[in-house]
Amino acid sequence: MTTGTPPPTAPRRSRARTFIPLAVAAWVVLEIWLLTVVADVAGGFTVLLLLIGGVVLGAVVMKSAGRRAFRNLTETLQRMPGQPGATAASPAAPSGSKGNGLLMLGGLLIMIPGLISDVAGLLLLVPPVRAMVGRRAEKSLQRRMRTATPGSLSDAFQQARIHRPDGKVVQGEVIREGDTQPDDNPRPPLTP
Repeated sequence: MTTGTPPPTAPRRSRARTFIPLAVAAWVVLEIWLLTVVADVAGGFTVLLLLIGGVVLGAVVMKSAGRRAFRNLTETLQRMPGQPGATAASPAAPSGSKGNGLLMLGGLLIMIPGLISDVAGLLLLVPPVRAMVGRRAEKSLQRRMRTATPGSLSDAFQQARIHRPDGKVVQGEVIREGDTQPDDNPRPPLTP
């Protein structure tokens, strides 16, 4: 028996949602395999020292990048117009403020157990590599922003509030009974 309505179709999964879990699983397997190869060649104690050294080095890199980012933020806020000793011009970015996020990412990659992630994190510590990755990320973000549909962030929140969790839209209108004007003599606050 047909009802005349087409069967519901499931939304298509994007390629990223399909391949990212597979890529992460392959990366984890490759990391474990590489650690076992190094353990066979150099010994388990050497691998343990490499992992501990990676955690310590990653923590030091993340801590220094975080301190530098915080210092740059406080310098920028102190130079804002209206602050004592600030100029009327808009604040310029402090020198060395580029790449703090990539430095933190490099530290995080070094902290993750595995040799491939350590190499990727160490590469992010090299300034020319960090600059190249930053330029590519900025271009990619700009390209995505140009192709994004117009609208503001508040529009997205408004749409999220309108839709119910089950996907149904609740239409509504506010109706006020009579036009009420604010009182000319407001009531005093309640006192205990």
